[in-house]
Amino acid sequence: MSFYKPYYTCIVIIKDYKQPLIHIVMAKYAGKAQEKVEETMHEMKQGKLKSGKSGKKVTNPKQAVAIGLSEARKEGAKVPKKSSK
Repeated sequence: MSFYKPYYTCIVIIKDYKQPLIHIVMAKYAGKAQEKVEETMHEMKQGKLKSGKSGKKVTNPKQAVAIGLSEARKEGAKVPKKSSK
């Protein structure tokens, strides 16, 4: 069973119980940015999120997060800089 999700940042394993509990922690951003990311992820899951000029449907969670952060930047929210990759 795989718990890998590309938009999650870390997996915490708690070993206090008979079977280890796996808790997935999502990336955190400043208030407005986090709301925007959650909103875009919700739109992506519903199939309503479209990409920029082409207008194609977004299916990649990483792309949805990037769109959410970009929209938050445009609104003036405090968001980490874009990576140079």
